[in-house]
Amino acid sequence: MTKAELVVKIAEKANLTKANAERALNAFLETVEGNLVSEGKLTLTGFGTFVVEERKERVGRNPRTGAEIKIPATKVVKFRPGKLLKEAVK
Repeated sequence: MTKAELVVKIAEKANLTKANAERALNAFLETVEGNLVSEGKLTLTGFGTFVVEERKERVGRNPRTGAEIKIPATKVVKFRPGKLLKEAVK
């Protein structure tokens, strides 16, 4: 599903115009991003938890040459699904 398709679904389910649904989705995404940057964690009860974790520096290999390369440390966002989401997917 693309963002445009998601906007259409939100508009249908919430009885909103597409423009209002897109503004609501953009506001939600900006809020999630801002919260992860400032606090490093966002919990949506029943849906899941987004967590920012530090990935350590490690050694990898160039697949073309086989030479070792150093992969720098970085922060990554991980998602852990909640109980209700896990049950819904089963």
